[in-house]
Amino acid sequence: MAASTSEQVLSALFEMLQSNTPTGVKLLRNEAYPERIPAAGILILRDGDPGEPEVTLSPPSYLYEHRAEVDLLVEAREAEARDAAFDALKQTVGAAIASDRSLGGLCDYMEAEAPAPIDLALEGTQALKAATITIKLIYASFDPLA
Repeated sequence: MAASTSEQVLSALFEMLQSNTPTGVKLLRNEAYPERIPAAGILILRDGDPGEPEVTLSPPSYLYEHRAEVDLLVEAREAEARDAAFDALKQTVGAAIASDRSLGGLCDYMEAEAPAPIDLALEGTQALKAATITIKLIYASFDPLA
């Protein structure tokens, strides 16, 4: 059985991020935060919410604005290094999206929303800088479950 439209889109997004992720950056999909953050940072793609589709009839078509998320985390002792690593990863995600906004024809359009970064100080670790980048994936399907 072939994967659903939403799974094809999310898998293609993951593969695109994977091919654009710098060496040393860990990329995961739908995983819990690891206990240790790699020195180069980590990206975690979350499937997100397809939302309520716009429906057209004859033949039925469901147009989604699926909101997937990429969690971005970096860890560094110095704030300047942390900010630079965070910015580099943020630009990596942006460049990956700009490289093919249709995911090889699976999406009508894809765009990211600007993240709101936060600094986290966790006991026993170096300071973390984190954000969630929402990626809007616009695509159509002939069935909400297909």
